[in-house]
Amino acid sequence: MAKKLLLLNGPNLNLLGSREPEVYGATTLAEIEQAAIALAQAAGAELACLQSNHEGDLIDRIQAAKAEGVEAIVINPGGLTHTSVALRDALAGVAIPFVEVHISNIYKRESFRHHSYLSELAAGVVCGLGPDGYRISIEFAIKKL
Repeated sequence: MAKKLLLLNGPNLNLLGSREPEVYGATTLAEIEQAAIALAQAAGAELACLQSNHEGDLIDRIQAAKAEGVEAIVINPGGLTHTSVALRDALAGVAIPFVEVHISNIYKRESFRHHSYLSELAAGVVCGLGPDGYRISIEFAIKKL
């Protein structure tokens, strides 16, 4: 049976490719998702993707993942990283191992971005490596989680 993974992207990540390219680059979310799906398939895994600008949609998807047998989550929570106790509680509640990923180096940005409600629960955190951070996170999830 193929390993089941879930890739979640939070608010404003649908704007990748056009939003602040000096910070986030020119790669679109569709390109990131296509590459992630191909990477997972090449490793014999299944990968489902969801991007939402709505915290509740992400929480509902995390909760559904448990019943679906998802074995690992890769999540870029976007701005919810720094604000969402509810997202943290959902991840803790399902107890599915996850990797937190950020395209930019959150520690080289505004001080409010330096705190993550998710990091201490994460199996790993990848930041500042651009879209390659997704690849690294998915490879880690497939091999280690």
